[in-house]
Amino acid sequence: MPEHATAVPHPPRRVRTRAGAAALAAALVAASLTVVTLTSTATPAHAAGLSPFDIPGRGATVPFVEHEAEEVAHNGTKIGPDRRYGTLPSEASGREAVTLDAVGEYVEFTLTAPADAVTFRYSLPDNAAGTGRDASIDLRANGTLVKAVPVTSRYGWYYGGYPFNNNPGDTNPHHFYDETRTLFGTTYPAGTKIRLQVSSTAQSPTFTIDLADFELVGAPIAKPAGVLDVVTDFGADPTGATDSTAKFQAAVDAGRAQGRTVWIPTGTFTLWDHVVVDGVTLRGAGPWHSVLGGRHPTDRKRAAGIYGKYVPGGGYSGEIRPHEAGGPSRNVTLRDFAIIGDIRERVDEDQVNAIGGAMTNSVVDNVWMQHTKVGAWMDGPMDNFTIRNSRILDQTADGVNFHWGVTNSTVTNTFVRNTGDDALAMWAQTVPNVGNSFTFNTIGVTILANHLVTYGGRDIRITDNVTADSVTNGGGIHVANRYPGVQGPTAVSGTITVARNTLIRNGNSDYNWRFGVGAIWFSALNEPIQGAAINVTDTDILDSSYAALHWIEGATSGISFTNVRIDGAGTYALQVQAPSQVSFTNVRATGIAQANPIHNCVGSGFQITQGAGNSGWYTANPYCGPWPEPQWGGGPTSPPPTSPPPTTPPPTTPPPTGGNLALGRPVVASSATQNYAATNAVDGNAASYWESANNAFPQSLTVDLGAARSVDRVVLKLPAGWERRTQTLSVLGSTDGSSFATVKASAGYLFDPAGGNTVSIPLPAGDRRFVRVTVTGNTGWPAGQVAEFEVYGGTTTTPPPTTTPPPTTPPPSGNLAAGRPVTATSHADVYVATNAVDGNAGTYWESANNAFPQSLTVDLGTARPVSRVVLKLPPSSAWQTRTQTLAVLGSTDGTTWTTLKPSAGHTFDPAGGNTVSIALPAGDRRFVRLTFTGNTGWPAGQLSEFEVHAT
Repeated sequence: MPEHATAVPHPPRRVRTRAGAAALAAALVAASLTVVTLTSTATPAHAAGLSPFDIPGRGATVPFVEHEAEEVAHNGTKIGPDRRYGTLPSEASGREAVTLDAVGEYVEFTLTAPADAVTFRYSLPDNAAGTGRDASIDLRANGTLVKAVPVTSRYGWYYGGYPFNNNPGDTNPHHFYDETRTLFGTTYPAGTKIRLQVSSTAQSPTFTIDLADFELVGAPIAKPAGVLDVVTDFGADPTGATDSTAKFQAAVDAGRAQGRTVWIPTGTFTLWDHVVVDGVTLRGAGPWHSVLGGRHPTDRKRAAGIYGKYVPGGGYSGEIRPHEAGGPSRNVTLRDFAIIGDIRERVDEDQVNAIGGAMTNSVVDNVWMQHTKVGAWMDGPMDNFTIRNSRILDQTADGVNFHWGVTNSTVTNTFVRNTGDDALAMWAQTVPNVGNSFTFNTIGVTILANHLVTYGGRDIRITDNVTADSVTNGGGIHVANRYPGVQGPTAVSGTITVARNTLIRNGNSDYNWRFGVGAIWFSALNEPIQGAAINVTDTDILDSSYAALHWIEGATSGISFTNVRIDGAGTYALQVQAPSQVSFTNVRATGIAQANPIHNCVGSGFQITQGAGNSGWYTANPYCGPWPEPQWGGGPTSPPPTSPPPTTPPPTTPPPTGGNLALGRPVVASSATQNYAATNAVDGNAASYWESANNAFPQSLTVDLGAARSVDRVVLKLPAGWERRTQTLSVLGSTDGSSFATVKASAGYLFDPAGGNTVSIPLPAGDRRFVRVTVTGNTGWPAGQVAEFEVYGGTTTTPPPTTTPPPTTPPPSGNLAAGRPVTATSHADVYVATNAVDGNAGTYWESANNAFPQSLTVDLGTARPVSRVVLKLPPSSAWQTRTQTLAVLGSTDGTTWTTLKPSAGHTFDPAGGNTVSIALPAGDRRFVRLTFTGNTGWPAGQLSEFEVHAT
């Protein structure tokens, strides 16, 4: 397959012009204006930080020069910076803009290059009915009126929860801004002052101006010879007064039959329905000159769009009309025109996208997509599809989504802004997405969700992009096993390359979760991410709104960060809400708002491997507690140096030749309980462990050594303090991961604390890449359990040294509950019961909120003398004094319970270490339970450590 990401070399990129304080003052004096709001009460311009166009060598090469309104001459009111969802500045580029609310108020831009056109981003208020208002604003050049430019709020202002509505009486107003464009009718030289000025407030009380993009459009592209013309040959209406759908359909059908390009001349064409293309080139005179738009006047699910044919049984499951069937379309080229729709609401079932269906071996080049639901929603299966050199603006949902078996496809050198959902997304629902890439794109202001995301997918590349300003419920780059149909063969797998990206003001507060989302984040909601290599390299994460890096919703492994710069984070460098195994090399962090740079509530479930060159982000004692308020604006004011894409493949590191071959390798399990994930068995830490689903034998654990290795022994371990147990298991091997041979027949193996709870199993020598342990019985617990799964080959016949085993005389001293199985009636988010027995007072269990009573029960393994429990909350002063009302119960069989301490209030005070000790009547108990009925600090049961002592 062709490598789409290696596009033509990128010329030097135009950068945003910034008006310095001196230049701005001079401009104001020259204009003899009295300026309000640009006084000491205004936030300095640099507070908004970098523009996505400040980054050399990354992102899209664009034909315009961008100017921010707040950084040029104006006599309006500067708003922001503010990143709080639902505020007008939060959706502005750089989180600042200028509001004009009186006749004569203006924003004035000084051209730095010749221009004959402008696109400006603005916001008007909604009307009382939620249908928007229309107005106009004057465009002036050097003081002379050029034209009144129509503006509207009909395409903005959504309310409520997903998928949102147009009812101003609902909550969560958002999607405030829109964009419009206009040609000047002449070319103005550099130095010309272009002013947007209010001439009336009768139609709109305010006009908020965010930015302006100036460009030199030039004349229309000349009509090539030998083409079919939709106007002269087929009668399409270039004035847009009548519907031209049938004329366009006839033209592209003829183009396919005759092998001729179909030409769209200068004009504005109304389409009330899709034009379905297959085996044809549809070309215009340029996206400023050939414009398609429109929507059916009564059947509102029909609107302008260019679609490939749908694949039967593929990603689209709605109505397929006869002329839309039989896909994918093949060998389609769409280029040099615009699709500017009329979509004012979000209805996910409606196919009202600019481009859709399925297209294989096809290209979209220099197409402007605006005011549709999605720029391009592609429903596979389909292969080798490219979007390049395009603009996607003001969508109610995604910018692009590669959905359902899209392979070897790319979006490159494309500019995306103001999408209502993920800007560029891949969603491997049901059928794998493989070999796709997002490269050299610039993305600004994504209202909902992520700038760049792959939901599942194999061998995906996200490289050389620049992203700025995510608003809510997402971040900059997201790799996830989330959303329907992403599991098993469609899950994240292979090599995921995230390289040479710059993320500016990414991440935000999730209005459902009520906490921040990281600039780069990982989710394993549907199933663990394991067996993949996720390599994040040469990346700059700048001025993140909350955390720079984030893990949530399930275990992940195989993630590495190399040569990553974190400069500015509103909360933490790392936000850990799920177990993971991650390596860090030359990861440098500065400007982290919190003194403790890591928020980790999963304790030792988050395994860090450090290489050389790390600084500023690591602590051995991470924080776990209430979420702090973010602190914004701590990022850089000048762009960091960037590294160019490699011209030769990077060297690879051969796998280890000795020692434990399984250490840190990808591992999968047939199942796992709570956060006792398979990755715990290869993390080198015998205190963490894998546990399968209970009462569901057989269960298996399989490690991938990366290549066929000489293997002659496995060593299995359980935590050193556990009681004796016999696990019945067999060992299997494979070279391809499909065909497994039994190398050690099923037998019982005794794990004895007197011997370090270690079993060494010799195997017949042979080469194996995959080694599997299948467990069919366990006398100590009804599940497969392994703390360390070690694999050796050819060097020694004795087990590796182990620590001195603990004494075997019961009962053990100290905390009897440490590391023991524990259950809860419920838990909130990632605050699981196991946090209460992990030995780390920084992590904690929290029950469901507003749902008392709640209980926490620990199993000591056998009846033990018990005379005291010690309860702790995180010692941080952020945990204020609170009184929890609770009772202590005991049992020898887990069925019949006796109250050991009646319900009473116990005060947790940070001045006393947030620790409570409760004496109990002496007696033997195997199970100890706490039942919570109240908490003055939070409406839930909360506990960071549940200790049980004999004395």
